[in-house]
Amino acid sequence: MDPRTFDVVTVGSPLHDPAELRRSIQPFLDALAGLGGREAPAGAVEGGGPVALLVTTGGTEAEVLRLRALREAACPGEPLLLVTLPAHNSLPAALESLARVRQEGGRGRIVHLAAPADAHSLDRLAAALSDLRVRERLHRARVGLVGVPSDWLVASVPSAASVREVWGPLVVPVGLEEVLDANLDEPDEEALERAEALRDGAAALREPSEEDLRRASGVLPALSAAVARERLDAVAVRCFDLVTRRGTSGCLALSALNDAGTVAACEGDLASAVAMLWVKELLGSASFMANPSDADPEAGLLRLAHCTVPLSLVTRFELRSHFESGLGVALAGTLPPGAVTLLRLGGPRLEELFLAEGEVVPAPRREDLCRTQVDVRLAPAAVAELLERPLGNHLVLVPGRHAARLRSYRDWAVALGRNGSDPR
Repeated sequence: MDPRTFDVVTVGSPLHDPAELRRSIQPFLDALAGLGGREAPAGAVEGGGPVALLVTTGGTEAEVLRLRALREAACPGEPLLLVTLPAHNSLPAALESLARVRQEGGRGRIVHLAAPADAHSLDRLAAALSDLRVRERLHRARVGLVGVPSDWLVASVPSAASVREVWGPLVVPVGLEEVLDANLDEPDEEALERAEALRDGAAALREPSEEDLRRASGVLPALSAAVARERLDAVAVRCFDLVTRRGTSGCLALSALNDAGTVAACEGDLASAVAMLWVKELLGSASFMANPSDADPEAGLLRLAHCTVPLSLVTRFELRSHFESGLGVALAGTLPPGAVTLLRLGGPRLEELFLAEGEVVPAPRREDLCRTQVDVRLAPAAVAELLERPLGNHLVLVPGRHAARLRSYRDWAVALGRNGSDPR
């Protein structure tokens, strides 16, 4: 089945002449077909995949609410998508219907087509349908919490129930021991090939020895085995125990997982793992989880630093030791200049969002911070907000300008609170 396909359920009043009404709405149905829409009976609201209710006339409010109740039973919490037309009191009926849905704590969106060739509105509809597909994938997703969050993450420990209720993914507890017990002294063929490829691709191998590189590469097969066994889409790994108990680091493994399409956050940071999974599903991009390590609100500058950057995001990299311990292997990558978006989920239920767009700017590397470092120029107000109303430590960086797309999804497709509003 074409992944763009969606069902279009038409809702109209029997007072209108059926043939005349059909002639008037057919050009709009043709436009929807161009997006993948297929006209479907009312029972389609109880099936899978995105559904748009095409409100063709007034007097349809009760029927819209009935269909919405059926959809809610089939897909709890899914926002209602209404498409309206410029005739037959279509828009007034949809406004009344959505107002009632919101009064009852539900969420929804009206996309009004002023004409069959209303390109702007068709683009909005395509984005809304994409959001519904992303929401479905997130509600099927499984995030492995490997170990428990690091002790210092006192504000980044949402409950599994909150993650499930607000964002959709199921949190799966995964024991850390199998990763800690990996045979790092005799890495398998996959680990040896990974170590060789990293050494060949690196601009330099500084502090680590060849043995350090092989041992650090041996963490990936152990994590990959857990991902496969538990059918995980993302992991948040208590990686510092690898440093303290095995004398190596998880940086290479987490970077490789992100590049292979399995989201991987370090320090057991579940909030960041959910944000990175959201970015992957909505934007189709890997992302970089990092510490905000230096800030200048007057200049609007923020320095981010961490050691697990996906290599797909950098133009060059060096292999360094893990910053704090001097053990294992870390990545010192160089991100290219250009636009980026920074985000952070926070609050007790992950209901709050920090979001800012900026530009990567060149800056000298420092030896007193984690190995991959990137300076981002933001609006001064964004840096001030980060300092005055922090949601936690780590930020997630994704290349490009995506604030509007991320905010749009979050405001209508995420179960934030009554009427879809942020409870702050």
